[in-house]
Amino acid sequence: MRARQQILRLLRDRAAQVSLLFLLSVSVAALLAGALAIDPLRQDVARMLEGPSRDFWFGSDELGRDILARVLYGARTSLLTAAGAVSIAALVGVPIGLVAGFFGGWRDALLMRIVDLLLALPAILLAMAMIAVLGRSQLTALASVGMTGIPAFARVTRAQVLSLKSRDFVTAVEAFGGTSSYIMFRTVLPNAWSPILVQCVVLSSVAILLEAALSFLGVGIPPPTPSWGEMLRAGKDYLYEAPSYAVLPGVVLTLTILAFDSIGRALNRVLEDQREDTIDGGRA
Repeated sequence: MRARQQILRLLRDRAAQVSLLFLLSVSVAALLAGALAIDPLRQDVARMLEGPSRDFWFGSDELGRDILARVLYGARTSLLTAAGAVSIAALVGVPIGLVAGFFGGWRDALLMRIVDLLLALPAILLAMAMIAVLGRSQLTALASVGMTGIPAFARVTRAQVLSLKSRDFVTAVEAFGGTSSYIMFRTVLPNAWSPILVQCVVLSSVAILLEAALSFLGVGIPPPTPSWGEMLRAGKDYLYEAPSYAVLPGVVLTLTILAFDSIGRALNRVLEDQREDTIDGGRA
C-alpha cells in the first residue's frame, strides 16, 4: 500500500510524467527498431552526409548509414549499460555499506578506506584503466562503469544503516534473538531501500554519460556497435558539412540524461514527503 502511494505521488509530478513518457518512448523505439527492419550498419555511399529528409529523418553519416537507426540502436547500448552498471554497483556497494554500518569497528574502517580509495580516483580514469587492462568490449565498458558507482551505493547504505540500527524496532528484533544476518537483511535493509532506489535512478544518468564519454574518447564500446558517444566523436569532424550528424544524437543523449535526473529528483521529493508524513503521524 505504501509503495502504491509513492508511485501515485510520483506520477502526479509533471516533470516526472514527461520524463517517464520520454524514456518509455525511447525504450520502445529501441526495442522495435529490429522489428521495423531498420539496419544501423547498412551503407549507401551515394547518400553520404545528407541532412534530415523523408528517407533519413536524422540524416546520414560519412558512410551513408541512417543516423536515426544508429541512435535507436545506440539507445539499446546506453540503456543496457545503465542497467548493468547500476546492478553491479548495487550488488557490490550495498553489502559493503550494510556490513560497514552495522558492525562498525575495524570492518567499517577497512571497507570505507577501500571505498574512499575508489572515490578518490576520477571515475573516467578508473574506467579507462579497466578498459586498458581488460580490452575494449561492451561487457568491459559495462563493468568499468559499474565499478565507478560502488562508492556511492556503499556510502548511502552505510549512512542509512547507522541511522536505523539504533531504532526501537531493530532493538526489539535483537531482544527476541535475531541473528546479525537476519537483522541486516530482513530488518535494516528493507527500511533503507528508499535512498538506494533514488541512487539507482541517479546513477543511471551518470552511467549513460560516462559510457558516452568513454566512446567519445575512443576507448568505449568498439565500432561498429552503435553508441551515442561514438556518433558524437565521429560527427564532430563533420560539424559544418552535416551538423545534424552530431547535434541530433547529442540532443537525444542530453534529454535522456535529464529525464533520469528529473525522475530521480521527483522520487527523492516523494520519499522525503512520505518520511515527513510518517514522522508527523508518529508525533500525533
